Amino acid sequence: MQNQIFELQYALDTFYFLMCGALIMWMAAGFTMLEAGLVRSKNTVEILTKNIALFATACTMYMICGYAIMYDGNLFLSGIAGTETLVADALAASAKNGFGGDSVYSKASDFFFQVVFVATCMSIVSGAVAERMKLWSFLTFAVVMTGVIYPLEGSWTWGGKDVFGLFNLGDLGFSDFAGSGIVHMAGATAALAGVLLLGARKGKYGPKGEIRAIPGANLPLAALGTLILWMGWFGFNGGSVLKLADITSANSVAIVFLNTNAAAAGGAIGALLIARLIFGKADLTMLLNGALAGLVAITAEPLTPSALQATLFGMTAGVIVVLSILILDKIKIDDPVGAISVHGVVGLFGILIVPLTNPASSLIGQIAGAATIFTWVFVTSLIVWSLIKLVIGLRISEEEEYQGADITECGMEAYPEFIR
Repeated sequence: MQNQIFELQYALDTFYFLMCGALIMWMAAGFTMLEAGLVRSKNTVEILTKNIALFATACTMYMICGYAIMYDGNLFLSGIAGTETLVADALAASAKNGFGGDSVYSKASDFFFQVVFVATCMSIVSGAVAERMKLWSFLTFAVVMTGVIYPLEGSWTWGGKDVFGLFNLGDLGFSDFAGSGIVHMAGATAALAGVLLLGARKGKYGPKGEIRAIPGANLPLAALGTLILWMGWFGFNGGSVLKLADITSANSVAIVFLNTNAAAAGGAIGALLIARLIFGKADLTMLLNGALAGLVAITAEPLTPSALQATLFGMTAGVIVVLSILILDKIKIDDPVGAISVHGVVGLFGILIVPLTNPASSLIGQIAGAATIFTWVFVTSLIVWSLIKLVIGLRISEEEEYQGADITECGMEAYPEFIR
């Protein structure tokens, strides 16, 4: 009987992990469509290439070394598809605790679930540096970010290791359920370091500091991308429960889904209202970023808030992201898709509000965790970006930027029949 319980639990938890991982992988399509919609038509092919190539890079680098750094897993050349000793260990745990014990699943499903988080983190970078960065410079950074920078930061948080042997974030009360800081703020921080070295797009800011809007080429694509991300986020947050095969866990999954959706809705409403107050019109791009901001904010703790609290958190995040986008523009940090604001500023907000509903966390721990993530990712990213700039350069030439990265970097156009 115990073996049958174990086999059912193992199958359900493994299947749940895989399906949530597939939903998160679908977020890659969301980022791709969102960014393709918010850049100019002459840079569409390049942004599509970047997003698919970074996903492939992330999957490969995390397999080679990233997973081992983060969780001490020996995957490369040893195989991850088998049942390994995990099955024997899980059998013992299940026999003792039944469905009420820890989650039990294939290590292969764990790797798949973790690797799509890595790709999500790197996807955040691509939009912020769009329209002026060399394709191969970006992909070179992706190798280091997904293979070393993110996994080491993840080892101090989800991996439970001491930060350079000095202190343990878990002992300080740091909590980040599904990655507002670990994934989203980390990606935005790496993007910020790159943008500071890269500079703004030509024509974005006038000689007297005036801000010139550069509209995206395809807002229907941007809207589609946002809805895909909204859908994929249920796997992102829901899968982070790590277990489904008992009543308590199934109820937790349902609450996480409910709160994730509520926060996204609140974020969209908050951004729409504040944009109406500031601009006098309904701004679609702010609406889209507001929904994403709500999702980022609730990701740090989607289980403990009530649905109303999740909505209010999301609404606050929607207001914050609009103000952040405007402020970053004022100080001439050019982010074509608003990624630094959505994932960085709001990611920090999401980390800091966790103690409001989760008594197991502490404000000091949250601040320490956010500071550790930001410092590590920013400093290492700045070093890597600087080395890439020194060796092969970061930015395409002014003439190439005028022609568009599609022709100069990829040799083709997304809309060849369209005359610019």
